[in-house]
Amino acid sequence: MRLFPIFLKVKSRPCLVVGSGPIGEGKARGLLERGATVCIVGPRATETVREWAKKGKVVWHRRSYKPSDLASMFLVVVATSSRKTNEHVYREAVRRRVLCNVVDDPAHCDFYYGAIVRRGPLQIAISTSGRSPALAQRLKRELGDQFGPDFGAWIEELGRARRRLRATIKDPKRRQQSLHRLVSREEYAEFVRSKAMKGRVQSVKKISPKR
Repeated sequence: MRLFPIFLKVKSRPCLVVGSGPIGEGKARGLLERGATVCIVGPRATETVREWAKKGKVVWHRRSYKPSDLASMFLVVVATSSRKTNEHVYREAVRRRVLCNVVDDPAHCDFYYGAIVRRGPLQIAISTSGRSPALAQRLKRELGDQFGPDFGAWIEELGRARRRLRATIKDPKRRQQSLHRLVSREEYAEFVRSKAMKGRVQSVKKISPKR
């Protein structure tokens, strides 16, 4: 099956996690970090989920799943140990047209979690369509090595440079050429060297004795 690769905006959208154990906690954390409004359903929960609920970060229903839990939800992640429950949630989600992911069950997923390499604004998502998560993790490590920790700061600088060029170069062709020149490997290497030099200068200033 060919997948349609997209990045979803979940900020302020209602999202449901069925299962309040360690796996459900991890899925809920990812949604919270991206600004989703998270509801968790499960009779027992990890200490972290309990703490989130106390602080009002999530709504936790301390009970088993009910079909009505899916009302008005944007998406649902199912992370229970009951195959029967997982399949029941998936069927109801399909009926209600709610995007659904049943953890470790590709046949009952409308979307998959990719292995993510994140460097500031840059996000690279790797998917094997559920065939081999281990391979996705290996590729994540390799790409993480390729795109070093300075990459995020460089992209932020590229954003500032893009805004300057759009304001100063009116000819679209010239502007495009300049933008493509900025993203070359040579420019990135120069950015890293410049950043390292600034860091050394700052270090010298900190340890230099005052006169």
